[in-house]
Amino acid sequence: MLPIDAAAHSSRWRRRHPVDKAVLGPGLTVLAISLPSWPGAALVLVTALALLLGPAGVRGRHLWRAYRVPLGFCATGAATLLVQVGGPEGLVALADGGPARAGELLLRTSAASLGVLLFAFTTPMSDLLPRLVKAGVPAPVVDVALVTYRMSFLLLDSMRRIREAQAARLGHTTRAAAWRSMAGLGATAFIRAFDRAARLQSGLAGRGYDGTLRVLVPEARVSARFVTLSIALLGALTALTLVLERPLS
Repeated sequence: MLPIDAAAHSSRWRRRHPVDKAVLGPGLTVLAISLPSWPGAALVLVTALALLLGPAGVRGRHLWRAYRVPLGFCATGAATLLVQVGGPEGLVALADGGPARAGELLLRTSAASLGVLLFAFTTPMSDLLPRLVKAGVPAPVVDVALVTYRMSFLLLDSMRRIREAQAARLGHTTRAAAWRSMAGLGATAFIRAFDRAARLQSGLAGRGYDGTLRVLVPEARVSARFVTLSIALLGALTALTLVLERPLS
């Protein structure tokens, strides 16, 4: 199981309905994108961090391990605004106003990423995917997503076992041996994936699969109080942004 999925299963908000968390997490993401980067995105970033480390109960090291990858993409994208290619100043030169635009983009995207992580760290996919059918998503699409989600963990576990077996046989002692081990890992994982898919298809056919996977979903009700508080928080962030922005305009 991936660390973020394990954290979602042990989250304090694990038993809440996905709709509750969909209002708050993606709502913060929408605010980070739509409000001015300063102070709107900054307020969203601080609020998302406070919710993740506070009420949601996400550990700081787990959050950092998941956040550093999208943060790296955000920083890479913002760095491109620092320079301009071509023009009278040469082939590559510093762009006018580049640092300000780069900072705004980095602040906006990093805050939006935290909003998505707030939803991901509190909502297991096994709770979300089966409920998408009631939201209007075609059942075959949900079934494919469920099978892909399950198969991805089996594939990762197989790759881990193969790597451990290769390491035990000194398969990573030299660069040449490491390349051979990597090629063997890819070939073995490819074959095992097709073998598992074939066995899964045979198993479903033997159990009378009619086009729909029926799974048990934990019972949960949409909390009107939680949704109301989330909407109030989003409204307060919007109003505070407009109040703080006004003296600067």
